[in-house]
Amino acid sequence: MASPFAWACHRFRSPYPNLDVKLNHLWSFLMRVKSKSRLTRIIDAGVIGSAIFLVVFVIHKVDTVMIYDWHWEFLWEYILRWDEEQQAYAPNLLLKGLATTFRLVIWSMLLASMIGICMGIMRTSSRLLFRTVSRLYVEFIRNMPPVVFIFVFFFFLSSQFVPLLGIDEISVRASPQTIAILEVLIGPPELFANVISGVICLGLFEGAYITEIIRAGIQSINKGQTEAGQSIGLTRFQTLRWVVFPQAVQRVIPPLAGQFITLIKDTSIVSLISIQELTFLAQEVAYSTQYVFEIWLFVAGVYFCICYSLALFCGRLERRAQRIY
Repeated sequence: MASPFAWACHRFRSPYPNLDVKLNHLWSFLMRVKSKSRLTRIIDAGVIGSAIFLVVFVIHKVDTVMIYDWHWEFLWEYILRWDEEQQAYAPNLLLKGLATTFRLVIWSMLLASMIGICMGIMRTSSRLLFRTVSRLYVEFIRNMPPVVFIFVFFFFLSSQFVPLLGIDEISVRASPQTIAILEVLIGPPELFANVISGVICLGLFEGAYITEIIRAGIQSINKGQTEAGQSIGLTRFQTLRWVVFPQAVQRVIPPLAGQFITLIKDTSIVSLISIQELTFLAQEVAYSTQYVFEIWLFVAGVYFCICYSLALFCGRLERRAQRIY
């Protein structure tokens, strides 16, 4: 099929030789891209439709087979409550748990990213000491179940390490303005130690996997580029900073996105050490109301929305990085 560009060249007798052939190739390429994007949209619509059908099917089976009466209206009472003193709506248990989950996710991502980048660079170092330290860290964390690691860290290490930070003294001696700021960033003062322990646990655990992602990204860059950077007088650090690392970032965005999504889901594990995040408080509400299906479907929907939003954001970031590099 001839492209409209080629037809225009023939109609108006373009002076450029073979322009119609080149435009035909361009038109064919654009049609292939359009067909692929259309196929992708069809597949996405099919996956989303299948997920919706599965949810509706499960709800229908529960309703018909178990003869279960759904009580969705009670959820609003545990999301928002009316404060008589303030004469306004205030967050209730589920919303407070969601806020704690967001705090855990944000601080754990920052800590895990810093650990992963530093250890990932050390994994590619030419010095044996750096490689050994990072290798021991990765192998120790990666070969231990997350629940076991969290219990070991919280009950043995955290009880000795966190008091050294003086967190309990901060919550007692700090000014009201400082307490208000820390309450927004960390949570209620009585839970400072638990939240910080959870952040350190998740950061150390997820940092081991990010270390391997960063290492693989750096080592995927052709060594010729490192040699070219050093040949024009760049130091090893400058070559890593200006030549290797920008290209490695583009390649590690997809696996990093997957690891961050895993981190979001792993925040539910810290409910085992009594951190009052979404899963912990959802258990409390489910036990007190006996509306188990409604609570856990709501929690699953919240986690899905958070993870899917992050996946969309990382996909957009990946496309932008491809245009830049």
